[in-house]
Amino acid sequence: MTGGKGTWGRRIRQPGAMDLISVEEVTRALDAVIADTAWNRAARKVAQWRAGGDGIVLTNGCFDLLHPGHRAALKQAAAHGDRLVVGLNTDASVRGLKGPGRPVQPLAPRAEALEQLPEVDRVVPFDQADPAELIRFLRPDVLAKGADYSRGDLPGAWDVESRGGEVVFTEIVPGYSTTALLEAGAVKR
Repeated sequence: MTGGKGTWGRRIRQPGAMDLISVEEVTRALDAVIADTAWNRAARKVAQWRAGGDGIVLTNGCFDLLHPGHRAALKQAAAHGDRLVVGLNTDASVRGLKGPGRPVQPLAPRAEALEQLPEVDRVVPFDQADPAELIRFLRPDVLAKGADYSRGDLPGAWDVESRGGEVVFTEIVPGYSTTALLEAGAVKR
């Protein structure tokens, strides 16, 4: 309960009224709020770009430990349109996909590293296991993903193609995978 003189922002605890929640639950809730706000800002920016005649490309991933394979895929994706939007898995989403101990880097530095790349126009975090909802929300003209995927297992592919958009696959650069680098001990956690 909040409000009243001197109690703003404080919660008065009543026995049994509040259960303790884990840091993981708090992190997941904050990730979801950040992602939701970022989605709305991104949608406004995408609308501006579209109004100017720009074609929108969307790709996505965890981008944990940005490496030359990521850079090559991003450059290839960007070549298919005027603006590249990168959907970035939140920390909770990465943990759900990759397991405990991941991501190696939290969301903020991963997003910042991507934002510094000249081919990236916007980074949008998403908290879901896959980007299908983000793809439906932003409605890109092109969906780009690594060639280790196929249309049948690519979330959002049907949605993009059903609107007349295109799905493209970027070449995989051999020898670069964050998971493989971690398993080989090339990078310490």
